[in-house]
Amino acid sequence: METTVINGAWKGHLGRGLAPRELDYLLSAAQGMTAKEIARVFGIAPGTVVKRLSNAMFKLGVSRQTAMIAEAMRRQIISPVCLVLATLIAMHSMFDGDAMRRDRRVPERRVAQVRLVKRAEAYEQTV
Repeated sequence: METTVINGAWKGHLGRGLAPRELDYLLSAAQGMTAKEIARVFGIAPGTVVKRLSNAMFKLGVSRQTAMIAEAMRRQIISPVCLVLATLIAMHSMFDGDAMRRDRRVPERRVAQVRLVKRAEAYEQTV
């Protein structure tokens, strides 16, 4: 059974290679938090966070935190929650396309300028 963990604007999936705490800290790192900030939130030592993130990087086969986040996204271990919202909006537009479509009107000022230019050209030709 696969469990979903939501932390801020990120969603993570347990059972895809990372331990629960590694996933929690990875989601916090994906939000841009430092090890000290993550440690403060979870009430642990910063060294523990660094060790767990190092373990996660080893399991994912990378050596940097940004690469860890990218690899976790590639393996679909984590994903931004905003993707879910974008998917819902896209699905809504597929089923009800007219409600979300906005027709643009031609600006009247541009049409008036074209008419004036044409009148001026016609006047120059007659004179």
